[in-house]
Amino acid sequence: MSIRFTAKARRRMAALSVVAGLALGVGGCGGGDSEDKKKPENSASAPVDSGSGPSAQEGQADTPLAELKGSNGLLLQITSAERDSGGFVTVNGNLKNDGAKSVAIPASLSGNETEIIRNGRSLGGATLVDSQGKKRYYVLRDTDGRPLTTTGLQTIRSGESVAVFMQFPAPPSDTTEVTFQLPTFASAPISISG
Repeated sequence: MSIRFTAKARRRMAALSVVAGLALGVGGCGGGDSEDKKKPENSASAPVDSGSGPSAQEGQADTPLAELKGSNGLLLQITSAERDSGGFVTVNGNLKNDGAKSVAIPASLSGNETEIIRNGRSLGGATLVDSQGKKRYYVLRDTDGRPLTTTGLQTIRSGESVAVFMQFPAPPSDTTEVTFQLPTFASAPISISG
């Protein structure tokens, strides 16, 4: 299934992606944690210091919504799943290497669709499953077939983490819990806010 967007919609999606990326604060290495450092919007694959746990999101506790274990010591901590008025759900989190060695990001995380694979390593294989509505939601794409998710993932060194996001079509407004799935990772239920 291919979704086409107008130029105005693409700009809006890009703006939403930037906002989602900026919403992910990273705890500072210094003594104070009152100011969170913001992740650059175009550095989706830039490693983030993981000396401290995931930082608090605005209005959220430090506890992630879910932690999914993957292969080779990879851990995905989902920090938020927010519905917006444009009909989208943005899932934010941190992909961390809990192993003792550097890990190359598995190509299988991109999924198996040719259109997404040709755009490089990403989290394009992620899905949300609405068991109540009996529907599966795939990561959205722009008109060039690029997934609306973190791209350019290559290698994560031991102990490091990368802030990630994925954007999906929103399930009906009365659906507040879905199952998050990503190839090679365990599945987990998550709650959608907003």
